[in-house]
Amino acid sequence: MELQKLFTLLWEQYSNENPSVKKIHELFKAEDEEIVNDHIAFRTYNDPRINIEKLAQPFLNGGYKETGNYSFPAKKLRAKHYEHPDLKNAPRIFISELLLEEFSPFLQNQVKAALDKIPDMLFQSKNLVTSGPVFSPCSYDIYKRFREESEYAAWLYVYGFRANHFTISINHLERLNTIEKVNEFLKSNGYLLNGAGGEIKGTPDQLLEQSSTLADRIDVDFMEGTYTIPACYYEFARRYENEKGQIFSGFIAGSADKIFESTDFREGQ
Repeated sequence: MELQKLFTLLWEQYSNENPSVKKIHELFKAEDEEIVNDHIAFRTYNDPRINIEKLAQPFLNGGYKETGNYSFPAKKLRAKHYEHPDLKNAPRIFISELLLEEFSPFLQNQVKAALDKIPDMLFQSKNLVTSGPVFSPCSYDIYKRFREESEYAAWLYVYGFRANHFTISINHLERLNTIEKVNEFLKSNGYLLNGAGGEIKGTPDQLLEQSSTLADRIDVDFMEGTYTIPACYYEFARRYENEKGQIFSGFIAGSADKIFESTDFREGQ
């Protein structure tokens, strides 16, 4: 799949299923801001059929290169990020995966059983990264059990393969050109921010500041009925120059660890 078509499909999936995304996008456009995507993030399990390397394939085929590795011990995740050396303003690609072997036999067995039901041809398909809820129909009871061990595992069980979030580059904004201005703009328009670790994750000294909305809550059909659960969120990133005058292009594991919590289930949200 040609890269621009892939990005368009990912955006359509993401924005059509998360009501706040298009509204926020329009709010920034109404301010005459140029919206450039800093990065797109994906989630997966570390089963070799669907691991990071599998999801990265269409981007590698399009010229992306691996440029970073990250570890998240508390959440039992690892991640890689990829960049395109030639396409101006091409979004970074951030792919994380859950380390299944570090979880209970119940979670491991349920994931394996769900994967075993998927036709092998999908695992080889260039469309894997946009294939959506491949584990459907899902059980709400299993979803709740997964949440007890890992919010990440539960989210992935329900939503499968799609963009978990897009990210507006604050560096390309004119008026809303600091993360503080962006956050106040969002809150003044009624959006809740992820406060885990503070609304702003990272510092100028770390060369990266990030914030994010809390995930939209949408109705999902489970085997047991329809339930309202967190879906996807919008992120915002401000990057700074290093001592050589180069814009920092990587990620800060400690900050990303808290950004993951944008999709956590919150009672009463």
